Amino acid sequence: MGPTEIIGTADCGNSPKNAFVQDVAIALETGVASAEIFDPEVTWTRTSTETVKGQAAVLQALSSSRLPMKIMVEHAISHGKVGMASGERTLSDGLKRPFCHVFEFNNGKARSVVSIKTYM
Repeated sequence: MGPTEIIGTADCGNSPKNAFVQDVAIALETGVASAEIFDPEVTWTRTSTETVKGQAAVLQALSSSRLPMKIMVEHAISHGKVGMASGERTLSDGLKRPFCHVFEFNNGKARSVVSIKTYM
């Protein structure tokens, strides 16, 4: 399978914070992320599993993700210290799954994520 096709949202036009929200959502969906987007004390709560705590644990959890064929980000929005991205991922077998990630940032400038709640 080739690289994942990414279809971004127009919500990111003039907003660097919205673009960051979209980038973090894409990282969570592809499993490809750099450590600096996560606070060292980040927590990731997923509806189907236990909460993942800490930067290293989040990166480890991401490394076991199945690489999707396609990711479509429908919305990426932010306000103050929170953000949200929703969309749909398409797996290699054609199965489509919706996603929604809610983020809390370490500050209003959205330099790194301290809390993630994922709904699928």
